[in-house]
Amino acid sequence: MRDFKKDIDALRERCGRTPLALITGASSGMGVIYARELARAGCDLLLVSNQDAQLSQVASELAGAYGVRCLTRYQDLATETAADELFAWCQAEGLLVDILINNAGMFFFKELILPDDRARVETILALHVGTVTRLTLLHGNEMKKRGVGYILNVASMASAIPAPGLTLYAATKAYLKTFSQSLYFEFRPHGVGLTVVCPAAVATPLYRIKPELMAWGVRIGLIATPDWLVRRALRGMFRRKRVVRPGLTNYLIPCLVNALPNACVAAIWKKLTS
Repeated sequence: MRDFKKDIDALRERCGRTPLALITGASSGMGVIYARELARAGCDLLLVSNQDAQLSQVASELAGAYGVRCLTRYQDLATETAADELFAWCQAEGLLVDILINNAGMFFFKELILPDDRARVETILALHVGTVTRLTLLHGNEMKKRGVGYILNVASMASAIPAPGLTLYAATKAYLKTFSQSLYFEFRPHGVGLTVVCPAAVATPLYRIKPELMAWGVRIGLIATPDWLVRRALRGMFRRKRVVRPGLTNYLIPCLVNALPNACVAAIWKKLTS
């Protein structure tokens, strides 16, 4: 199992204190795994989520198991002012964020029809684009001043698959990938690492796949386990990689899907929606 203790120890030496990791979407799925891996390595945590009860439970369990400080912030990140409010709260509390993991996200597969889907559209745009952009810039600029820090933005393999049903999800993740890849060069000279990870399918509740289908996908290697994915992402982050694309499916599936003729894609979409 990959251990990140050496990475956290090195960061502690550079910071002169125990590092603090801010993880969004930390009450479930991969967010919990990111928190667990960093807590195991000796990193303090600031866990943010809109699931209050689950958030408190995760923080209590990790603090008890690894003896680290686990702070929580119950907040809806899918609003226009969410990032600024969270940053202002950190400033007021005197919290210096050394690792930022923008993990919070949402997923749906359906045709978009206004006005019924207006709220859904606004939510995903705020969560995947507005909030991540502001959190990255706000905390990233503070890291630049100190000359040290890591940022991990979670995009998706879908960023390379502009397909019906995935319209907003793929588009917002494509923005995240491009934004992160570009900003990487602006942060690098200041000692700040910016990495974007593009997972393929991961065995989490986000995709709402039937358990038996999920288990089958994991067995044949089509769906990755959260633990495997998180360790690959953190390894890439600490190595200051620009992009992490875990797994062979990350290269095969976009090529296969994008090679389909438009008529074929249209026929598949018609079949799925009929």
